[in-house]
Amino acid sequence: MPSWVTSASSRSWMKSVGHLVVLSSLCCFISGYSDRDRVRDLMSKYPLIDGHNDLALQLRKLHNNRLSQIDLHNVSNVATDINRLQAGHVQTQMFAVYVMCWAQEKDAVRLALEQIDVVRRMCTEYQDFELVTSTQEIKHSEMNRKIACLISLEGGHSIDSSLPALRMFYQLGVRSMALTHTCNTPWAESSSKLYNVYQRQNNSLTHFGKAVVEEMNRLGMIVDLSHTSWETAWAVLKHSRAPVIFSHSSSFSICNHARNVPDWLLQELKKKQGLIMVNLHSKFISCRDEANISHVADHFDHIKKVIGAESIGVGGDYEGAVSFPRGLEDVSKYPALILELLQRNWTERELADVLRRNFLRVFEAVERVRDQLKSTGPSEVQISVEEVQNPCRLVLRPPDTTGHSDRSGSSRARREPKGLLMLSIGLLLSSLHTIQ
Repeated sequence: MPSWVTSASSRSWMKSVGHLVVLSSLCCFISGYSDRDRVRDLMSKYPLIDGHNDLALQLRKLHNNRLSQIDLHNVSNVATDINRLQAGHVQTQMFAVYVMCWAQEKDAVRLALEQIDVVRRMCTEYQDFELVTSTQEIKHSEMNRKIACLISLEGGHSIDSSLPALRMFYQLGVRSMALTHTCNTPWAESSSKLYNVYQRQNNSLTHFGKAVVEEMNRLGMIVDLSHTSWETAWAVLKHSRAPVIFSHSSSFSICNHARNVPDWLLQELKKKQGLIMVNLHSKFISCRDEANISHVADHFDHIKKVIGAESIGVGGDYEGAVSFPRGLEDVSKYPALILELLQRNWTERELADVLRRNFLRVFEAVERVRDQLKSTGPSEVQISVEEVQNPCRLVLRPPDTTGHSDRSGSSRARREPKGLLMLSIGLLLSSLHTIQ
């Protein structure tokens, strides 16, 4: 066939496609069915599951957890309340239970219990919320037009290196735990260098750390790798029997922040059939204090290119971060993000996956592993005193009945105040004698 015929056919085909695009746009214009209408209908059918929100932290900071003083339908000085969750088509919210890292060797467990209490209270005292612990309950909440509340423990330091404590948190409704926050634990490594604690070489997930992952698999608790070091994340991906998530992390290739995930680790996540839920904090999006919706969409586009839309979710990190992109200032603005992705030619099927189906798939897989391990008893692995190095950690021992002195640390701690008192009295008497 002559080249001029081929060229003419190609031009004719392109012209026809152009006419179809114009016709399609014209039909939408005439019918009044806009892209915003498509987003509204899509998010009504597939309402969002958001992987991370720190409202409980703000309730403690601003109101000392006194829920009686506020109306959660409309809360000032925060980005999250019931009215805005509903406007943003958020149907399931993973509420983080966060405890500061400097409580690690002190009262982290108590503080975590108090934060679980406030989440449980707000999700049971308000009819718009419903506390859930399974995929079936999430689906049931959607049918009843409720906002489902999932509880996540943000930072493994809150279990005080105790598997029994982990199990008790599960009994209270916790269904996900981030292994670290901005500090290392005695058994896992953080992406942050903010705290110089529990430093190790070539041991980012210890024997006890692996036992934590195994017990979470047995319980049916989602392992969250946001805030862990890349080495710890890689070790967990190799060890876990169930899929894992990054509940609020973005792409390192787009913004080279240590909290974000590099492409090679995304590939490992895909092999595990896991999920990365994109964080909206401006510094993780643009590596600056300011960002816009387009910058956020760039992360979605890149991750989709690397591992596919089936591995992506949304983890806004509202209330846990201080700055968010223009147009995404609070939880009511999620439709603007979906509109941007729709206009970037994401299909409605891909967006339905991102909005909720991917998370449900991962959570269901975690529950299947739990069911497969039903015959496995609770782990009795304990961490050694040497690994913990916690002066406040009491080691229970039988009392000494032989009359010999007990040289244990706890015994010394009881005797030291008396010794200091006698020394002080001696120095006082000596000074008085000198004056006389």
